[in-house]
Order: sequence, then C-alpha cells, then structure tokens
Amino acid sequence: MTDEELISLALGLPETAEGSHFDTRDFRVRGKIFMTLRGPDFCVVKLTPDQQQIALATSPTHVAPVTGGWGLKGWTQLSHHDADDEEVRMLVRRAWRDVAPKSMALPED
Repeated sequence: MTDEELISLALGLPETAEGSHFDTRDFRVRGKIFMTLRGPDFCVVKLTPDQQQIALATSPTHVAPVTGGWGLKGWTQLSHHDADDEEVRMLVRRAWRDVAPKSMALPED
C-alpha cells in the first residue's frame, strides 16, 4: 500500500483528523492518536499488547514492536509498502477502533 492509499484509508475512518506530533504526521479520532506516518518505509499503529502479539505471530516480516516502552504498550511498526493491503486495512481499522469511543464502533474485520 502506498503512503497516499494509507493516508486515504486513515482519513476515511469516521471523525479522523490529521495532525502532527513531534514533527511526525499523525491520525487521530477525537484527539487520540491511532496511527503515525513516521518514515518513508513504515507507519506506526496503536494496538493493544495482545493484538500486537497476534500481529507479530501472523505477519513477522511486516510488523515489529516500536523500541522501548512504547512497544510494550502495543505501538507497532508496520511496513505498509510490503504488507498485503487487506492486512494493512485490518491493522489500521483495529488501531482506530481501539482509540475511538465505543459508540462509534466499526464492524469487526
């Protein structure tokens, strides 16, 4: 998935707004960050630690925990250029769902 497709995916989710955090593009729902676009080769999605472990087990070549304490909290680096588009969509939607108010729930993937 290209950066443009990833950005379009994120901004297509309900009430998503683009912002900036420490000079990094981020995507938020009601002020809570669910994804950042950190570099040319990857993005970072906010998963729960359990979701991160599942992603690591099923896609070890495309995901990795962010280093340090952030990774322990579930922040996960995703190589969106190399990963299957459906996998990227699922992880981004899951990250959005985890931070969005429950009243805004998306259907499960």
